[in-house]
Amino acid sequence: MAEIIKTRATDGTSIEFTSQMIGQGGMKDVFFSPDKSYVVGFFRQPQDQNSRDRLNMITGKYRQNIFAQAGGSYWESVFCWPTHTVEFEGRLGVVAPTYPAHFFFAHGSVNNDMLGIQGREKEGKWFASASNQNKFLDIRERGNWRNYLAINIKIARAVRRMHAAGLAHSDLSYKNVLVDPAGGNACIIDIDGLVVPGKFPPDVVGTPDFIAPEVMASLQRAKGDPERVLPSIATDRHALAVLIYMYLLFRHPLRGSQVHDVDPQRDEVLAMGKKALFIEHPTDDSNRVLPYHIRPSELPWKNTGKIPYSVGGPYLKELFDRAFIAGLHDPSRRPGANEWERALVKTNDLVQPCVNPRCIQKWYVFDNTRQPRCPFCGTPFRGKLPVLNLYSSRGGTRFMPDDHRLMVYNEQYLYPWHVNRNVFPNEKLTPEQRAPVGYFVRHEGKWVLVNQRMPDLTAIESGTQRPIPIGSMVELQDGQQLLLSRADGGRLVAVQMVES
Repeated sequence: MAEIIKTRATDGTSIEFTSQMIGQGGMKDVFFSPDKSYVVGFFRQPQDQNSRDRLNMITGKYRQNIFAQAGGSYWESVFCWPTHTVEFEGRLGVVAPTYPAHFFFAHGSVNNDMLGIQGREKEGKWFASASNQNKFLDIRERGNWRNYLAINIKIARAVRRMHAAGLAHSDLSYKNVLVDPAGGNACIIDIDGLVVPGKFPPDVVGTPDFIAPEVMASLQRAKGDPERVLPSIATDRHALAVLIYMYLLFRHPLRGSQVHDVDPQRDEVLAMGKKALFIEHPTDDSNRVLPYHIRPSELPWKNTGKIPYSVGGPYLKELFDRAFIAGLHDPSRRPGANEWERALVKTNDLVQPCVNPRCIQKWYVFDNTRQPRCPFCGTPFRGKLPVLNLYSSRGGTRFMPDDHRLMVYNEQYLYPWHVNRNVFPNEKLTPEQRAPVGYFVRHEGKWVLVNQRMPDLTAIESGTQRPIPIGSMVELQDGQQLLLSRADGGRLVAVQMVES
């Protein structure tokens, strides 16, 4: 029977853990607390003073700066942030919360969990490739495309917060991000190696697939060489773009068919470094994935002609272009995490449910045509589809276009961030702002908006204004305008009906 060991963290907090090791990471041996609410990970190798100082800052000042701010409790769901440092029998360790239950496989792999992964952590690698999903994962673990949007929003939001604090992860990858596609959840782990520019340098250069080209190109240089590029916020931005691309398209943006050297190791350094080229580059197709290099388990995702990156919609396409074309070899031009967060939120407003009940992805981005179809299963939309073009007030009277559209589907909710441009769905939302203010429904063959909490809702028709009281509904018609709020930043929507 495992013994319960009692000790104290460096700040005096009482810490307990069982003597039975539950796992080993790359650098640490991990033990549960008696109630399994937290784990203690002890480094196998002695840590120098710089590492000790880094851990004390991560569990102290940096944690306080993030979790003690407005909306700080939100970060508990997207970070597994260490809470204490501890020393026991000459070994340095960190204390961190146990991962929530949804980050462990409930069903595991196909054929009655032939790989034996049921109950294990949902490491992101299982979900970032079409081959892993198609060959190994139980369909109930795989989630749908909209859930991957939610996952990416949470990852981008977490990275945005780290970078705003001046911190870089240094090893952002599917190895260090747990995901839950069934529920649309994500959590960044292995926080204990954070980089603070000018104070705490990186311990690692990153994980293959996610190392920035400038880091890869300088790997052969000595550690003290001023020309050697080390992980930073700029390299995190590259890794974030790769993660988002892989979680939406289940392929790698740089791994095409081009070969640079007969030696596999040298070819890898060139393909991911100095010679890196986007597989969907619009004017240079030399790194396209050739059809005969695609395995059946990678279809249809690895066929960029069948599912191009433009299926993610205009907001994400623009950022992918900046990340993998303009910014691939120029770190200063890469999108920041805040830009990804905003683009993903706006993209989420463009999705439509696929009408094919057997479609695995179930959702897709409206393609701005009059004959929308699901790019994943090919099923066309049939019927009348409302599209709301959003405008917002500047000073209360003048409305300007927001480059933001909202697709309508049955039983979709309208939220405060749709009603006013000054509200954005992030960690700072109040409970009231998280609650819907209205919803859309198909009623007797017509599309209607039901007003739940919008005192200013007004239909503007033929120059007249007709109030829509709370508790009533208004039919959506082509060319109609609806005023959602009279406050500064309040929204006006122009209704466009697409019929196919």
